[in-house]
Amino acid sequence: MHYIDVFNGDADGICSLIQLRKANPQKTRLVTGVKRDIDLLKHVDAMPGDHVSVLDISFDKNRSDVQRLLHQGAYIEYFDHHYRGMPVNHSRLKTVINDELPTICTGLIVDQYIGGQFRAWALVAAFGDNMIASAMSLGKDAGLSHESLRTLQHLGIYINYNSYGESLSDLFYHPDALYRQLQQYDSPFDFLREDPVIYQTLDAGYKEDFVKAKTSPYLYQSVDSAVILFRSEKWARRIGGVYINDLANQYPERAHAVITEKTDNTCTVSIRTPLSRETLPADQLARKFASGGGRKSAAGINALPADQIDLFIEAFKTHFS
Repeated sequence: MHYIDVFNGDADGICSLIQLRKANPQKTRLVTGVKRDIDLLKHVDAMPGDHVSVLDISFDKNRSDVQRLLHQGAYIEYFDHHYRGMPVNHSRLKTVINDELPTICTGLIVDQYIGGQFRAWALVAAFGDNMIASAMSLGKDAGLSHESLRTLQHLGIYINYNSYGESLSDLFYHPDALYRQLQQYDSPFDFLREDPVIYQTLDAGYKEDFVKAKTSPYLYQSVDSAVILFRSEKWARRIGGVYINDLANQYPERAHAVITEKTDNTCTVSIRTPLSRETLPADQLARKFASGGGRKSAAGINALPADQIDLFIEAFKTHFS
């Protein structure tokens, strides 16, 4: 019998698994990738009796592989907050999925599941997913100071920043290596105190890339919504997801999209709903395009053909008007 952990390479995925494995230690094989590499279960084969834990990747996008692994005899536990689609019922499948609330991430779902044993890591996950209000409220209830919460917020942003890229070569740290390093510590504060190099490296890279991002042109801008274009550069592939979160926080009445060119005549698209007004869900718009998906407040399209950019912008404007 083997244990296999499959997780998104962003802050939410990494910090969800940290909590789960601290509460239930196992020697496991890790399967992860860049943030947008979400159909990760295709890389997994199982023997009868194997246990597969899946964290922070869309159930709907991995549905056929869930069924394949169940057919192979695996036990699966699935934690997530992205669009699920039709549920699958099976005696060897446990799903802990909440795709209804835009204020909950996988890290907070795992936090509830294990009874808040490693709450600070859950807060890092929530901050990484830009769920600032949820993280601040939960952190204050846990007795953390504003300064401590700001520290966790920066760490969450930087771990999330490290996950964005077209390939692993765009990242500063491979997500499985970053997980192994962070997982040694019961608290993110211990990690920051004892191993500051990773934080310092990501801090420097984030700030350098952010300066470049601020010079990028707007393809469309109004009081309701804005669309920014990034060229096909390594820094752009890294910063797009966290830059759009920053814009969402600066302009909470506005919906945002960042379109990043790729070398194959397609683009990646990041979408964020307004934080201070109710609109249709972001994932509802993204799923209108072939490689789109996500959750209610944040979604994306992995490979939008370049000749569909204008079509997307018109759909985006209408969706969030």
